[in-house]
Amino acid sequence: MPVQGGLTLTLAEIAAQLGGDVLGDAQTRIARVAPIGTAGEGDIAFLANPKFRKELQTCKASAMILRPDVADEFAGARILTANPYAYYARVVSLLNPVAAGSGSVHPSAVLESVVPAGVSVGPNTHIGKDVVIGDGVVIHAGCVIGDGAEIGAGTLLYPNVIVYHRCQVGARCIVHAGAVIGADGFGFAPDGQDWVKIPQVGRVVIGDDVEIGANTTIDRGALDDTVVEDGCKIDNLVHIGHNCRIGRNSVIAGCAGIAGSTVFGEHCIVGGAAMVSGHLNIVGGTIISGGTTVMKSILKPGVYTSNFPLDTHEEWLRNASHIRRLAKLAERVQELEKKLK
Repeated sequence: MPVQGGLTLTLAEIAAQLGGDVLGDAQTRIARVAPIGTAGEGDIAFLANPKFRKELQTCKASAMILRPDVADEFAGARILTANPYAYYARVVSLLNPVAAGSGSVHPSAVLESVVPAGVSVGPNTHIGKDVVIGDGVVIHAGCVIGDGAEIGAGTLLYPNVIVYHRCQVGARCIVHAGAVIGADGFGFAPDGQDWVKIPQVGRVVIGDDVEIGANTTIDRGALDDTVVEDGCKIDNLVHIGHNCRIGRNSVIAGCAGIAGSTVFGEHCIVGGAAMVSGHLNIVGGTIISGGTTVMKSILKPGVYTSNFPLDTHEEWLRNASHIRRLAKLAERVQELEKKLK
């Protein structure tokens, strides 16, 4: 059985912290959250996808997280909630709390600013001048925080995170290893055969409760700031160009790229490997499918997809050849319509 955090809680203790109605033995002890198909003694499972509903009859979990409408389909103890998937996520957090920082500064760290008591600073970290760090921040090994930067209370920086000068990271954020916050935006002015670098004098401003994945880069603004609003979740290997604004509670999956000066509204979802051109406006509530290329603004919420469906190579070539001829076919149709008139 996979080992999790080592903490055990009763269903009553879980419900006291997270809400929900307990049916059955409220003193059932839970040590682990497990998938419905492999859960056993001491585990709590959950049903979020209806296609697994039949497995409720054979599930060996000590308890289940269920919607009220399927409460009678599991014989053991259960917690009833309207959103089992979100509840499961919160139970995992309860059973596997993030380890608190040591509250100490490693001797190899270089500090040019005052660090509050209780802030943890790992080995080979450099904190520049005039840096403001909130209470309870944990900074792991090898991080660099530039002059004038700000890190909000309770934020966690994993190893080798770089926060450039004057950039801001809000409270309770999680920034994973190798992320770069505030690198120069890609700005160059053509001058004949040469390219003149445009100084990037804006900042990156990240709100509260934001998570940023490993090796993601968010470029600083050229003149104004690049802004990631509260509650956004950004996956690994994402690039956000200069002067972008990512609206509150938006989600961006891995390997997506967003070119400069594009503005997203609130609660947008960007699928993995999607590419978004610059200087666009994407209205709140937009969902962009994985692999989609966005070349124009989206002004109406909805799901947008441009990737070509998977097919055998031979069929793909055949269909691609038809697509290449669409413009000529459209011209021929127009000519035929004229003749028919």
